[in-house]
Amino acid sequence: MANRIVLLDENTANRIAAGEVVERPASAVKELVENSIDAGATRIVISLTEGGKQRIEVADNGCGMSQEDAVLSLQRHATSKIRSSDDLFAVRTLGFRGEALPSIASVSHFTLITRAEGEPSGVKIVVSGGDIESMEEIGGRNGTVIVVEELFYNTPARLKFLKSTPTEIARVLEVVGHLAIAHPQISFRVSEGSYERLSTPGSGDPLGALTAVWGRDVARYLRPIRLESPGLCVSGYICTPEVSRPGRSHELFCVNGRPIKSRLLSHALEDAFRSLTPDSRYPIAAVFIEIAPDRVDVNVHPTKSEVKFTRDGDVHHAVSQAVKTALMAYGVLPVIGESASPYRPSSAPQSLPSGSAYAQPTLPGRDFERLGRIAAEAFAPVESASDPPAAGGEGGMERVSEEVSGLAAETRDPFQEPSAPDYRPFAQQLRGFRVLGQAQNTYIIAVTDQGIAFIDQHVAHERVLYERLTVKRLEMGIPSQRLVIPLTLSLGAAESSLLKQKLEDFAAAGWEIEPFGRETFLVRAVPALVRPHFCEPLLRDMIDELANLSVSRRLIVQRDHVTITNACKMAVKAGDPLTMEEMVGLLEQLAETRNPYVCPHGRPIVVTIPYLELERKFKRA
Repeated sequence: MANRIVLLDENTANRIAAGEVVERPASAVKELVENSIDAGATRIVISLTEGGKQRIEVADNGCGMSQEDAVLSLQRHATSKIRSSDDLFAVRTLGFRGEALPSIASVSHFTLITRAEGEPSGVKIVVSGGDIESMEEIGGRNGTVIVVEELFYNTPARLKFLKSTPTEIARVLEVVGHLAIAHPQISFRVSEGSYERLSTPGSGDPLGALTAVWGRDVARYLRPIRLESPGLCVSGYICTPEVSRPGRSHELFCVNGRPIKSRLLSHALEDAFRSLTPDSRYPIAAVFIEIAPDRVDVNVHPTKSEVKFTRDGDVHHAVSQAVKTALMAYGVLPVIGESASPYRPSSAPQSLPSGSAYAQPTLPGRDFERLGRIAAEAFAPVESASDPPAAGGEGGMERVSEEVSGLAAETRDPFQEPSAPDYRPFAQQLRGFRVLGQAQNTYIIAVTDQGIAFIDQHVAHERVLYERLTVKRLEMGIPSQRLVIPLTLSLGAAESSLLKQKLEDFAAAGWEIEPFGRETFLVRAVPALVRPHFCEPLLRDMIDELANLSVSRRLIVQRDHVTITNACKMAVKAGDPLTMEEMVGLLEQLAETRNPYVCPHGRPIVVTIPYLELERKFKRA
């Protein structure tokens, strides 16, 4: 009987290892750049073709390798960074497993060119699919150049899951940006074709790297944090609460120079920040943790993106205290009143300029007059919103229905008969709702023939605005209003890369934006429904959310995502008080939509408690 268990050949084992280590071009770039950092490089240049799918080149001026070391580096588990298992508890380098180079070489056409300092010549090794094809001595400067071509050419199952070129570029920029912030003493340069995507000064100043990666408009609000204790040091920068994001895209944690993802550290950061910002906003922060190597385990994840602390409670407390101390030291104090901002800086240099991009609304329920005015303008009928009625009447709405039905995020109406597309019984019910009031400035409470209805005001308004914007985009384009003075935006590398790919989609949504330098843009016109004073924070939130959608969730941002995000950011928010007339008007407009059941993201708009259920609760049934 033949043996059922066999020992895999080295090439197959390398491909399996590559599946764990190399997930996409950004994974290969991360491993190669980490090797360059460990080699003592002060300058690292990354060149991409088609986002790295066709070609990746990483060149550094590090220590290089001799011919013998170069050949050995292509063997699995060959490393210069540890010598025994005991060293795993004192890892001070980014790499240590010796898997990256053989894994990448096994799924690509791989070229290694290196020369060690003091060696008379360098060596060039060509590998294809894990097999060494040629090796020769060459001249050249000290350092290492690695070229990876046709990544995953021999693993089509992995190749077909790669995303579009802009998405892969964004992933590479995210990875390199995090490493650049963690190692500000190194100059990084990323180019795609002839276009430079990212460049950091390598001056050793973390603010310089943060400015290059996140943009000047973010860097100007960064404040230093620092806390030291035996065996642990927490440092970095955090933006004051006036500057925040709708997601966690700008929360960066580095442990001993290694960018990581950590729920523990995110909780510590947000817990310290939460009392000073609305629940729906997240901080912008780069937190650097220096800890004794024997108090952290970095060998817990194939991509080394997670770590475990031996005393995680101490680390959590240190990060939380460092953030709280920094925010209090820079005069960020909560204010309960009717000022234009919920925060009062203690000194003039830290106050926000007029019309700041990051000025947040007042604490929920404080400025009723302002919020009521915003809501009233937002709920104005289309005919009174400075633009003519949609041409085509119901024909325009039919086209909206066709586009809405094609969205992946939409949920098909469960009550709608396929043979009767205009049959909308729920819309008729909405017209019969009798509004009682508002709960927590978030939910509209209404009496219906079937029971008590709770309407989420934000998602209801989001549905209304989405269909309104979609009608105009399909029929005549969304009307825009030109700005007397163009708005200047300075963005980070990842955000600017995405925006340049989506300029036409933003134009279709009513935004006229044009590049004005490598990472700077001019906004010349905004949608007519947006008040000019709020256009900058709304646009920044849109760009950040779309970048996070493309990078973190690894999706392709379609044109409809721009329209959906536009509607979401323009909609009235949870916590905004509404008058009775505004609540009634919102339900009337919701009844006119083609899909009053869910918002464009798929969340329910109305939840009803039937009278029968109430009778059961009160034991009347």
